[in-house]
Amino acid sequence: MASESTLRFGAQTDEMTSLLRIVNLVRTGEATTRPEIGRLTGLGRGVVTQRVDHAIEMGYLEDGDFGPSSGGRAPRTLRFRAQAGRIIVCALGALHVHVGIAHLDGDILDQVHRAWDIGQGPAETLDVVMEMIDELIERNGDATVWAVAVGVPGPVDFDSGRPVAPPIMPGWNGFDLRRRFEQRFDAPVWVDNDVNLLAMNERARHAGEHLDLIYCKVGSGIGAGLLSQGRIHRGANGAAGDIGHVRVRDAEVVCRCGKIGCLEAVAGGWALVRDAELRIAEGATGRLVRADEITPEVIGRAAEDGDALAIALVQASAHVVGEAIATLVNVFNPSMIVMGGAIAAPGELFLAEVRQRVYELSLPLATRDLSIIRSVNDAREPLRGGAELAREQLFEVTFPRWFTQGRPTITSIRGGSQ
Repeated sequence: MASESTLRFGAQTDEMTSLLRIVNLVRTGEATTRPEIGRLTGLGRGVVTQRVDHAIEMGYLEDGDFGPSSGGRAPRTLRFRAQAGRIIVCALGALHVHVGIAHLDGDILDQVHRAWDIGQGPAETLDVVMEMIDELIERNGDATVWAVAVGVPGPVDFDSGRPVAPPIMPGWNGFDLRRRFEQRFDAPVWVDNDVNLLAMNERARHAGEHLDLIYCKVGSGIGAGLLSQGRIHRGANGAAGDIGHVRVRDAEVVCRCGKIGCLEAVAGGWALVRDAELRIAEGATGRLVRADEITPEVIGRAAEDGDALAIALVQASAHVVGEAIATLVNVFNPSMIVMGGAIAAPGELFLAEVRQRVYELSLPLATRDLSIIRSVNDAREPLRGGAELAREQLFEVTFPRWFTQGRPTITSIRGGSQ
């Protein structure tokens, strides 16, 4: 016969399990009133009231407005206390840094941006990032930070949060990115490839859909984020989607990674800057000739404005990128491809060429239900994606580990490992 302590422990476990489910039902919007919670959980009205009161005491839920009446007294709605904590998102690019601060529902409250060369190394870069975070906290109040999400332009070992041989990030290989954030905020930190954050943003935009999606970013470099049934596919070592360093047939140009003929060295933004400067030196004319500095963004804008050289460069990039994506389509069979980044910014000029190559080179079955679209090209995309990553890890992956504590801790998330 079970002992009294065993029965008591079982009852406490059942209570915590039902309490956790109730918080999640309200957090996701599946239930917004006590009667709805009762119908979805099968719990009696008294038990629901007790559990909801407990969740309110723990700081997870709060009462909202009165809902519509179905004949009797109007029920009081419930809502998740998204303002109870903050999420900090740092999106590091090759030549810029975006930092944002969000509520627990993923809503970006504020952001700052700074031009920055990530090649200056981790110590100086993180000094700049911390200054930007301080600026946001000063403007928005020093609320408790529940999580930090960091995106970097290179492969990442997601379990350790360390970059793995990133071609454009000298000095970052194996660097412990989590450590400084964890010391500063005493909160869990997740680090991922920057294009994965963009793919996560698309997941948030298509909430409720189990997407098979490729987000392809063609900016200074080239990379892809892969969503399989709504989940990021990172691969065994974090290298999934790193299409920028696949070999282009007959290409002999040297890439920044040291290899010959990489896609990025042929069609990436830095390669187009190189080609533009070469063409101008050979006598090309047009808007790019008059630019103070040629960057991928300048080339993209010039193409939108009809500059002949910029258009030729963008279309040549799209042609080669389309061939690489066609291979991914045959292997991965997505339902949607989203193109983003400065070189893809001209929209249909870039997309038309990509579509043509994909449909020419991919299997008919793989493209039967495929749509190829441009991203919304909003500077907040990686910030929203980072907030989505943190929310996934907090509430879909680790929530049971720290739920009873009222807020996440590094120990509860990592199990004491650093």
